[in-house]
Amino acid sequence: MSATDVNPFGLTKINRDKLPKGGNLCEYCTAKCCKYFALPIDIPETFEELEYIRWYLLHDRASVFKEDDDWYLLVHTTCEHLLPDNRCGIYETRPKICRDYTTDNCEYDDSWCYDFYLETADQVWEYTEAVLQPKGESIRSRKPNPLAIV
Repeated sequence: MSATDVNPFGLTKINRDKLPKGGNLCEYCTAKCCKYFALPIDIPETFEELEYIRWYLLHDRASVFKEDDDWYLLVHTTCEHLLPDNRCGIYETRPKICRDYTTDNCEYDDSWCYDFYLETADQVWEYTEAVLQPKGESIRSRKPNPLAIV
């Protein structure tokens, strides 16, 4: 991305270091922080705990990722008060978590690429098999015998 680009929302995106003095980075952003929430979850260590994660991912717009050694449930959902221009419709009365949030380390420049990311229940099933099954055993059905050649 160059020093300035137009994103899909018609906003001109500038590099963080090119922000005019007294400017607000949010004026150039697509409100990524208002379009999801991520909650820390316990590191799954048992079949049952991985089954909960599989259940999470059977729901629309949910995924799980790891950042460093921490696991998170990520829910892709837009705040009901986000306006079409990506501004907050309740800015003066927004929740404390929003008031405390700063653009110092926000995901403005983040590509949202994770080294470990699960987005389907099948991926959780495969992960479960890989980490919990003793060698030679499988939670899958056995491989069928090949058909005889006639």
